[in-house]
Amino acid sequence: MRVRVVGAGVVGLTSALRLAEAGHQVDVVAAEVGTGTTSSVAAALWYPYRAYPEADVTRWSATTYQVLRGLTADPSAGVRMRLGQELFRQHTADPWWRDAVPELGRVAAGRLPAGYVDGYELSVPVVDMATHLPWLLGRLATAGVVVRIRHLEDLAEAFEDVDAVVNCTGLGSRELVHDASLTPVRGQVIVVAQFGLTEWLLDQTDPERLVYVVPRSDTVLLGGTAEEGDEDVNVRPATTEAILDRCSRLVPALDQARILRQRVGLRPARPTVRLETEFTDRGPVVHCYGHGGAGVTLSYGCAEDVAHLVSGLS
Repeated sequence: MRVRVVGAGVVGLTSALRLAEAGHQVDVVAAEVGTGTTSSVAAALWYPYRAYPEADVTRWSATTYQVLRGLTADPSAGVRMRLGQELFRQHTADPWWRDAVPELGRVAAGRLPAGYVDGYELSVPVVDMATHLPWLLGRLATAGVVVRIRHLEDLAEAFEDVDAVVNCTGLGSRELVHDASLTPVRGQVIVVAQFGLTEWLLDQTDPERLVYVVPRSDTVLLGGTAEEGDEDVNVRPATTEAILDRCSRLVPALDQARILRQRVGLRPARPTVRLETEFTDRGPVVHCYGHGGAGVTLSYGCAEDVAHLVSGLS
C-alpha cells in the first residue's frame, strides 16, 4: 500500500520504518524534524512513564526493550544498556510494568542514599536522541522513504496520492483531529557534559518536580518537571536552579558539571494511548499518539501494531 506517516518524532519514524520493512511504499510529512521535535528533548531512559492502558503499555514497552537492546550492537544507533536505580521514600511494591523487563532487583538497604527506604535496580536501554533520530532518518533514506517538512491544517490534506495515513502527531492531534483529551505536560531539562557517570537515578516522590540523572556517551541529562497543562516552552532560570539543586543532592559531582544546553518539551498526555484505525471519507487513518512521557519506551512496540493494522487494510 501507499502509506503516508504524519509526524517525525520517534513514534512516527519507527512506524514509517516498520511499514517500509513490511513492504509498503511509505513517505513521511511533518511540521518539525530532528531538534524541532519533542522526541529530541526526551531523556530517553526506557521507562513506561505516564502512559496507559497498563496491559498494552507493558506489551509495547517489552517489545521496545528487546529492540533497543538489540540495537546496542550498532554503535551508530546511540543506544546503551545502563544500570540504574529508582528510589523511594517509602516501601513500594513491584511496578505494574514488571513483566516488560527480564530482571528487576531491589537496592540493598546499605546502598540507599539518605532519606530513602526502598528502590528498584535494573538495566534498561538509554537512547541518545541526538544520535538516534538521525540514525532513524538514515535508515528511512536507505529504505527509500522520503521525509518532507510540511504543516497540515487538516489531516485530510495528507491523503494526496496515498491509500492510508498514519497519524503520529503527538500533541498536534489536539488541533489536527480535534482530540480534546490530549494534555500538554511541560518538561524542562538540562544537558551537561559527561563527567564519568555511568548509572542513572530516578526519584518521582514529587510528581511535578521529578529528579532524574541520565548518562549518555558524551552528556548527562538532568530533569526535570511534569507541569500539567503548562505550554510555556521557554526555559525558566528558577526552574533550572531547582533542577540542579535536586539532582546535585543525589549526585554531588554535578556541582562541577558544565552546562551545555537547556531544553523544554511538551509531553502528549492522554488517558490512554490512541492506537486504532479510523475510517474517514478520504480513507483509513491509523492513529498512534498520546504516549505521555513514554514515546521512546513505546515506540518500536507501537510501530509493530501500526504495521499490523495497516497490513490488515490491504
